[in-house]
Order: sequence, then structure tokens, then C-alpha cells
Amino acid sequence: MQHEDMTKDILQVLLSEEELRAKVEEIGRRISEDYQGRKLLMVSVLKGSVVFMADLMRAVTIPAEIDFMSVSSYGAGAKTSGVVKIIKDLDIDLHGLDLLIVEDILDSGLTLDYIRNMLMDRKPNSIRICTLLDKPERRKANITADYKGFEIPDEFVVGYGLDYAEHYRNLPYIGVLKPEVYSEAE
Repeated sequence: MQHEDMTKDILQVLLSEEELRAKVEEIGRRISEDYQGRKLLMVSVLKGSVVFMADLMRAVTIPAEIDFMSVSSYGAGAKTSGVVKIIKDLDIDLHGLDLLIVEDILDSGLTLDYIRNMLMDRKPNSIRICTLLDKPERRKANITADYKGFEIPDEFVVGYGLDYAEHYRNLPYIGVLKPEVYSEAE
């Protein structure tokens, strides 16, 4: 799939490259202030948050460790299954660390709630959540983000790491996917 082929599937650009860059820098400044003098571990939840994480960790100006988790709660389609499977767990002992879970999108919150509870059992100093996108009207779990980029409407969005069936992650902006693209597959 060529870049120009992908853009024809986009209904509208929701967040431009410039808007994303400015927001990431703002969140990075806040994190740097809030975690001054603490042992920050930024945990990226793969794959969707990888682009956001790469930009965010460079916007954070204090020492920070990073690690990655891979969990599966989505099939190839557009709806979450609610079942969480840990594909790659964290590699380090969390005692004494301040965890910041970095997510691309906070939707139903079921997966993130599961991850947070699982990591809490490992006795870190603290756990906070940073999400680029927040869809509060889809929330099913009692979870909110401590750092939030943008609140968005309940649209199917892709780009900047977010995918549909593993496509569109490499778009430099966040766009709304045309419904006919994902409704064909359902």
C-alpha cells in the first residue's frame, strides 16, 4: 500500500503533524516537571503508541528509562474483544520506580485497567497514564489519563502509530478512516 493509496481512505485529517508536535512537547514539559528527582520508567504499550513514545521520550528532559509491553485485546477488526493477552511483558523489577504508561488511545479503558492492576501488584512507587488520544464516551472501565493529548469524538482514527488491520500507522497525522474501509471487512 503506497502512501498516496492510504490518503484516499482518509475522510478528514483530525490532527495535523504540527498540532501533534506541539502537544507532545507540551506533555513532555509537564512530565519533566512532575517527575523531577524521581525514577521515571516510561512504558510504551505496543504497537500503537510507538510513534508517540518515540517523540514523547525525546520531549522529556529528565533521566528516564523506557520499556515496552505488548498486549492483545483487538482482533484484526474495529471492535475490542475485552480479552487481554500479554505478548511481551516488562523486563525489569518495578520496585522503587515511578511508572508512566504511554498509550496511543484511551478508548473503553478495559485493556489499560487490566495492565495497570497487573503492574500495581509489582509494587512500583506510582503508576500514571499518559495517552495521546482520549475517547471518553467509549469508556467502560473506571480509568482516566493523568496526561492527555486530545479528546476526540467517537470516530475510527488512524495514523501516527494507530492502525486499521496493521495499515496506516506510518501516516504523519491522525485522520478519520472512511467508514466503507472498515465496514467492508465486518
